[in-house]
Amino acid sequence: MGFLLSKCMDANFKKQQEFMLHNGRLQMERQMLMQNQMRERQMAMQVAWSREFVKYFGTFYTVTTVGLTLGALKRKKPFLLAPIIPLSFILAYQVDSAYGTLIYRMRGEAESIMTSEHDRLDLPHGTPNFESIEKARRAKSSLASFLEK
Repeated sequence: MGFLLSKCMDANFKKQQEFMLHNGRLQMERQMLMQNQMRERQMAMQVAWSREFVKYFGTFYTVTTVGLTLGALKRKKPFLLAPIIPLSFILAYQVDSAYGTLIYRMRGEAESIMTSEHDRLDLPHGTPNFESIEKARRAKSSLASFLEK
């Protein structure tokens, strides 16, 4: 009788373990999908912001360039065109960021850093773990001295 009960409990225990493993995998998969969707949404917002910025900065650049060019021609002072040069670099960068291949070049560089310069990514004092977090929590707790005694 005890053997049959033990055998039945072992079978149920194994089923429960398989269920928990399957459930854990599903939960992790869902979490990874959610994090990826959040990352994609944040990147989409960043690209949208860049495109909106290009519209405003492009308008500013056009008005400024026309104004400076007309002022330089009217007053015969070519040094008035000097601000156009740095503004052109800023506009080129913003257009590349919003519509060009900047994101792909940055991704390639990031992948290169992750493979060949991985030591640059290390955190000071290593990756946080439970013990280090608990130690810091205890150090900041005013009750820590009472609990450890």
